[in-house]
Amino acid sequence: MNMDTKKIITISNSDGTKNDVELVTYLISEDNANVYLVYSKNEVSGVEEDEVIYISKVKSDSGTLKLEEISDDNEWSLVQTLLKKIANA
Repeated sequence: MNMDTKKIITISNSDGTKNDVELVTYLISEDNANVYLVYSKNEVSGVEEDEVIYISKVKSDSGTLKLEEISDDNEWSLVQTLLKKIANA
C-alpha cells in the first residue's frame, strides 16, 4: 500500500453542511464496545507545524453512523492508551 494514498471521507454536520476529511485510522476498544474515528482536516498547529488530528466516538443511530464528542476523562484515557499502542507498534 502506498503511504501517500489518503483516504478521504465525508462527514455531515448536524446543520446539514458536509466536510471532506482525511481518515487517519480508527480505534476499537479492547472490549469491542466502542469505535473511535481518528481524522484530520489538514490543519497544522504550533512552531513544529504538527498536524492536528481529531478523535470522535462512532455511534449507530437507526442505521446511520454518527460522531460523538468524547467528554469523559476515563474514556479519553482509554483512547490515549489505544493510540499509544499504535504509535509503539
